[in-house]
Amino acid sequence: MLDVCLLGTGGMMPLPYRWLTSLMVRYNGMSVLIDCGEGTQIALKEKGWSPKPIDVICFTHYHADHISGLPGMLLTMGNAERTEPLTLIGPKGLTRVVNALRVIAPELPFPIVCREIEGPEELFSFGGMKIQTFKVNHNVLCYGYGVSIERTGRFQLEKAQSLGIDKRYWNRLQKGETIETEEGVYTPDMVLGAPRKGLKVTYTTDTRPTESIVKYAAGADLFICEGMYGEPEKKAKAKEYKHMTFYEAAELAQKAQVKELWLTHFSPSLVRAEEFMPGVRKIFPSSFAGKDGKTVELTFAEE
Repeated sequence: MLDVCLLGTGGMMPLPYRWLTSLMVRYNGMSVLIDCGEGTQIALKEKGWSPKPIDVICFTHYHADHISGLPGMLLTMGNAERTEPLTLIGPKGLTRVVNALRVIAPELPFPIVCREIEGPEELFSFGGMKIQTFKVNHNVLCYGYGVSIERTGRFQLEKAQSLGIDKRYWNRLQKGETIETEEGVYTPDMVLGAPRKGLKVTYTTDTRPTESIVKYAAGADLFICEGMYGEPEKKAKAKEYKHMTFYEAAELAQKAQVKELWLTHFSPSLVRAEEFMPGVRKIFPSSFAGKDGKTVELTFAEE
């Protein structure tokens, strides 16, 4: 099961009724935060989730509404007596930006590991979670993120027995481990069926529509995409500032054949996003206006 929470849905500045865009996903005891604008730690507190177990924080880019909440988040983690290392992922310049922000959070009881994205795309793996980064099109270097959980094939008891593999190795093979014994080498593919469908969430914001988004959102269980403007007449403004309208996001969802679309990163002038959803659903029916704290539990398909 993959827990997904859209902590905030605002762009540019936090509002009394809308925190800045941030996403948190949890799987098998691991937590990943994507973007951390001003007020993110409050949004997390309102949700009732703790910042202490966050293992990774990812940044799409370094505009203030996506990273200015980091010093406060780090201090909150430190006050929670965290000692485990924290990994940060982001575009080139991450170490410089983080060091600058840490002027006001200089002493922490845990180490920070900065991993700067190399090239137009890069894949990171943490436990059973894969984080795919891909370059998008904003007025500064910006990346989208895909979080996926792969699912191995079913354990084939009869095959393991016919090969004479000792029972003590079965569990390790199921977990993907290769085992060398005096009798020979046992690999997972010897006892596992074809891989089953896993889970996939794609998150992208502050960008014009790109083919990279379609590519990496393809078949996603959940596609979370910026919709800076709901008003159709603001498409020219979206192009000028390299953002998206609701309708452009819906077109991407349709092309990528995702299961569900959540819109986020709303302009401060956009008060009632839901008013524009009927037009959006004409393009992609499974579209929803994001709300602070909107949560879903994604589960593996039954077979």
